[in-house]
Amino acid sequence: MRLDLRLAERWIKPNSRVLDLGCGDSTLLDYLVSNKNISGYGFEKDIDEVQESIKKNINVIQSDFNTGLAEYIDSNFFDYSIMTQALQENKNPDHIILEMVRVSREGIITFPNMGFW
Repeated sequence: MRLDLRLAERWIKPNSRVLDLGCGDSTLLDYLVSNKNISGYGFEKDIDEVQESIKKNINVIQSDFNTGLAEYIDSNFFDYSIMTQALQENKNPDHIILEMVRVSREGIITFPNMGFW
């Protein structure tokens, strides 16, 4: 598992409800389900990644989270919302951050250090 995913997973308490925005193939959610007994959903727009998530029996919604959250999720439904290495790809990062804190009690965001690359 990538370093940023390992760091994010440390914040998640067992038996939590987790939303992973831009979940990719759901590596993080799969780990959290197996090791921390969480219930969760992924949001992913890439159909190939969605299919990989489904193979892992992860609940995933194929949608662009820039427009899809309000349509699917009530306020404070999740304990945590996570976005790993996807914030920099958003047209309106401020909007998605506000949506993350609307749908969950805590938000966890990681992003690559472009200056380091």
